[in-house]
Order: sequence, then C-alpha cells, then structure tokens
Amino acid sequence: MKKILSFVFIAVVIFSCTKEEKDKMYVKGEVSGLKKGKFYLQKQKDSVFVTVDSVMVNGTDTFILTDKVESPEIYYLKMSRSDKKIPFFGENDTIVIKTNLDKFSYLYKIKGSENQERLDKFKETYKKFNGKDLDLVKARFDAAAAKDQDSVKKIEKLRNQLQKRKYLYAINFAINNSDHEVAPYIALTELNYAKTKWLDSIYNSLTPEVKDSKYGKNLQEFIVRIKVAEE
Repeated sequence: MKKILSFVFIAVVIFSCTKEEKDKMYVKGEVSGLKKGKFYLQKQKDSVFVTVDSVMVNGTDTFILTDKVESPEIYYLKMSRSDKKIPFFGENDTIVIKTNLDKFSYLYKIKGSENQERLDKFKETYKKFNGKDLDLVKARFDAAAAKDQDSVKKIEKLRNQLQKRKYLYAINFAINNSDHEVAPYIALTELNYAKTKWLDSIYNSLTPEVKDSKYGKNLQEFIVRIKVAEE
C-alpha cells in the first residue's frame, strides 16, 4: 500500500512540474564562438529595459533563460558589455535562438514562437517595400540635382503610391493574423500614423483573447487617445 501511495505521490509531482514547464518560457540560446560571458533576458516596462533573468556562461556556447509570460510580448536577449540586443516575441513555450558571437545582433535565427514566425514573414515583405523606397529616394535626389522637376514630381507620386501599398499590406496582414498578438503589435509599431478607421478595423477584427493581451489593450488605449485628440 505504501509503495502504491509513493508511486502516486511521485506521479503527482511529475505532473505538477510538467504543468509548470508549460506555463513558462524557456529561451535556449546557442552562440557560436562563445567561451565565456553573461546574458540577460529583458523586456521593456515604461520605456525602460528590465532584466527578468540572467545567466553566466563559462566553457560552453549554450544557455537557458526563463520567464513566465503573462501576455505574449517583445523580449530582448542581451549580451554583457554590449548594447546589442536580439528582439523576439516571447510566449510560454520553448524558444531557440541561434547566433554568432561576432555577428550577435544581426545574424540570428529564432524558432519556437508562432508570433515571431508571423512577424518574420511580415518583416520580409516590409523590407522589400523599404528597399524600393530607398531606390526612389536616390532617384529623386539625382533628379533634383539635375534640376529635372518633372521627374521629381513623378518620383514623389510613386513614393506616395508605394507608401499607400505599404500601409495596406500592414493593415491586411494585421487583420489576417487577428488571432495572434502580432496583429496589434504591428498596428502599434507600423501604423501609428494610419487613419483611425483602419486602426478600428484591426482592433475590431481581434479575437477576444488577443484584445485582452498587452498589445491588444495598448492598441485600444492608443485609439481612444487619437479620437480624443481629434475632437
């Protein structure tokens, strides 16, 4: 009887630990070329970076950082003695970040976060818009230097059209991903100059769970502030 009770107790403990693990974020870092260093897991609170976990690494290139994510949001992986950070969408799951010591903040891969995967897809297309805009900026500069006003006007028109297409892409992307926290995040970071009606459309498309998230609430507050300012 005692053996049966002991087995049941152990099973309950194992089940409890497993449950706790599911309610936590585990950030598994792998930095190629690393021998020794300290890493910080951070997030922003009132525009200030707050460290929620840290780890000292010595003799290995892998490490684990953890936090309980109340609502999916952007976190940052920071290396000691450097201002460079790797931003990523944190959520209660196992997230793997692989990078290189020399190219820490721009040659990295992130896996394990659904919001991050969707954000990466969004950024991939957005970079193309930004690249086209840079080409038009250069063309406008050259036209202005040559005092070709007709070309300058044409290029400005093209830039305005490109900007509209860029905004529409962001709006549609947010609405099509309304069941993920990345939707209100994109609205707050990329569409803060958009017309209120578009922000309303995005907010109204959000699922109840996303509306109740950190970025969902922030978007609602942002829309309210805009409407008050417009009155």
